Amino acid sequence: MPRALLRAVPVLLVTAAITFLLGAFAKQEPAELLLGESATAEAVAALDHELGRDRPLVVQFLTWIGDALQGDLGASWFTGIAVTDTITQRLPVSLSIAGLALLLAVALGAGAGILAALHRGSWIDTAVTLAASTLATLPPFVVSIMLILVFGVAVPVLPTGGFVPFTQDPAGWLACIILPAIALSLEAAADIARQLRTALVATYEENFVIGARLRGHSEARILLRHALPHAAGPALSVVGLQVPRLIGGAIIAEQIFSLPGLGLMAFEGATQGDMPVVLGAVMVTVLAVLLSTFVIDLLLTALNPEERTAARTERTFA
Repeated sequence: MPRALLRAVPVLLVTAAITFLLGAFAKQEPAELLLGESATAEAVAALDHELGRDRPLVVQFLTWIGDALQGDLGASWFTGIAVTDTITQRLPVSLSIAGLALLLAVALGAGAGILAALHRGSWIDTAVTLAASTLATLPPFVVSIMLILVFGVAVPVLPTGGFVPFTQDPAGWLACIILPAIALSLEAAADIARQLRTALVATYEENFVIGARLRGHSEARILLRHALPHAAGPALSVVGLQVPRLIGGAIIAEQIFSLPGLGLMAFEGATQGDMPVVLGAVMVTVLAVLLSTFVIDLLLTALNPEERTAARTERTFA
């Protein structure tokens, strides 16, 4: 865990520095946008001083880092609202979409992969492989548009915009995020299905699986107790690779479905040149990716006995 934290720190710092520099060298001038084109040079200079933009870039960046370490991400230059408050309101939207998309991807991908492996060589295996290959080529934004046309226009049974908090109306919450979650999950589900199918087919040819079958174990027991734990590692690695894509895809989905999440917040902030908002949204997003990757690594270690032994040895001699 300490090593994972040490790896996360430079990633966060580099991300913050790149985002900060991109904003610093952008053409947007918040003082001019706030005061209007008729503002005097003196008024623009005064507002730049108030916002701290007249200080050297290194000083501005280090000041922001120091405040961020204390939980203060600053305030929006245009609304004056604290960035942490905005993130607190918007984060549940993004997490809802990405979280449900991940659950759907794992459920659909695992189910399809197991089904194909159990019927390897049959028409079911061929159908699953063909469907997975097709879905893997469809970008999420294309699937989003297709879902809107079907369930929002042709058969208007689901909303295509807006968000209802889970605590307010669980059914309404699910109705608002189900379409973007499905759009994000299909590509990931296809990759998981193909990886799990390949790993299971290879595992069923291993001696320990053949031995379990000769001992009279049921196919369900062989799958759940022997084959699946052994074959789940590669599929779980795919899940780890898909998590950043799902989080990034949620940004696009929020714009297509008009959902007030971090993605829309970052897009609006970047359009206005509101750097505190952009920095806050980007850093929280990167932190979510790093945390999810850390959890996946823990699960992979739990599934791999050799990695568990190495981890214990490392802790013993640390």
